[in-house]
Amino acid sequence: MDIDLGLAMAHHLAVFSLVGIVAVEFALLRPGLGSAPLKRLAMIDRAYGLLAILVVVAGLMRVFMGATDAGYYLGNHAFWGKMVLFVLVGLFSIQPTLAILGWAKRLKADPGYVVPDAEVARSRRFLHLEIIGLFLIPLFAAGMARGYGAA
Repeated sequence: MDIDLGLAMAHHLAVFSLVGIVAVEFALLRPGLGSAPLKRLAMIDRAYGLLAILVVVAGLMRVFMGATDAGYYLGNHAFWGKMVLFVLVGLFSIQPTLAILGWAKRLKADPGYVVPDAEVARSRRFLHLEIIGLFLIPLFAAGMARGYGAA
């Protein structure tokens, strides 16, 4: 297997896993969030962070070590559209992550802690924004793969 194929596989597996993790977070982040689901949510959110790092590393390796010249990516507007969306998704993920960390801390202090519904609703709004960004990224990727956005 050549390095370009391996990098593409790693990148795609990381991206699809990241989308799956966001779906699981969305399913777990519900009103009445208490002990066991909150612990699972905290674990899932840590996995989200690790997968996001893997997506970035694999993506950068594809740009600089893959078969396509880095200049193609760096001069491509669709590529930069993907990057902006990925950064926005990352920024949108900060609020839920900070909330989950705070809730987990409160759960340690009070094993009967249940997250207030208003806080759950606020974090779900940020997850909605993440999902919209994740939905749009492949549209830019498909265009980029077909030469759109090239300078």
